[in-house]
Amino acid sequence: MRPLMIAACLALTTAVAFADEPNQAPAATTTAATPAPAAATALRGDATVGKQLIYTCQGCHGVTGYKNAYPSYHVPRLGGQSEVYLLNALTEYKKGTRKHPTMQAQAQSFSDQDIANIAAYLATVK
Repeated sequence: MRPLMIAACLALTTAVAFADEPNQAPAATTTAATPAPAAATALRGDATVGKQLIYTCQGCHGVTGYKNAYPSYHVPRLGGQSEVYLLNALTEYKKGTRKHPTMQAQAQSFSDQDIANIAAYLATVK
């Protein structure tokens, strides 16, 4: 397990928000021989492992009606969401295509298998 304390999360959020993008390596180009990104969705999530990984998520997503102070976003309840939706959302946060600094920092701390496990578990929660 990789716990992210609030202070560490804020530090990561700040680092992500102010990252010097020109110094980053260019994105790899996809060729015909390279497998499609859909291969990442072939991972099978383990709900038992996912249950152990979501403890930091409960701090925001486990409180009904909770809103973040920075920035002021509504924090949705995740239990019972579609596994595919959760997998796609966390993957997009990890890649940076879905924007929310705290969620990007959280998602970047997880491997693709961790994300599959989290999605598998949260999809079973009522």
